[in-house]
Amino acid sequence: METINYKRVYVWELPVRIFHWINAISITVLAVTGFIIANPPALLSSAEASDSFWLGTVRFIHFMTAYIFFFNLILRIYWSFVGNQFASWRSFFPFSRKSWRNFLHVLKVDILLRHKKHPEITDLSVGHNSVAGLSYFILFLLALVQIFTGFGLYSDMSDWWLPDLFDWVVPLFGSDFMVRKIHHISTWLFILFVLIHLYLVFYHDWLDGRGEVSSMFGGYKFVVGQRVKQKKTEPEQENTKETS
Repeated sequence: METINYKRVYVWELPVRIFHWINAISITVLAVTGFIIANPPALLSSAEASDSFWLGTVRFIHFMTAYIFFFNLILRIYWSFVGNQFASWRSFFPFSRKSWRNFLHVLKVDILLRHKKHPEITDLSVGHNSVAGLSYFILFLLALVQIFTGFGLYSDMSDWWLPDLFDWVVPLFGSDFMVRKIHHISTWLFILFVLIHLYLVFYHDWLDGRGEVSSMFGGYKFVVGQRVKQKKTEPEQENTKETS
């Protein structure tokens, strides 16, 4: 069996990994608390209703997590301009000929399940592949929908200037009902994305064996040697090790 030369490459910087996990936790908390707010269960308690403020606590957790989600996204946008090439905003726009070639290749592997017979030739991505990059861009737009509709609904209950910036959203759509409906549908789209994302991450981790899952913890991926550029920055040179 032919041995392929792999290099251990530092791909995901610490701010990107922090963003990823804060985002994952925030989406989970927002979805769970959002469904409870939309359809609160009837909790039986011997205490008086005035002494039981559990739904208020759920709403508080939902609103605080929304702020975390919002500012976390702002920091990720900032890092897309100052981070390395794998964190750059350019990686989310697969419009070059090479990117489209990678896009079609990934679709063949993920949808048609055509295993790569020559990884040294067909391994076209180090960071996000073109399909992932485009899907994350769509997810970013979906996050904006959630932020605008969520803060739009919250603006009437808040005295802070930030939510008040979105007080035009409800009048734009005509009613709270329509904005809540959009917010609710977007939540289900987030859940659908998460399910597909988890499947593909573990699928590629098993199929490629390049550390797809562990890379979001430690930052390193194993890349076919031919894919690593000869000219690297000094930090990349220090963090790149050859393996077989």
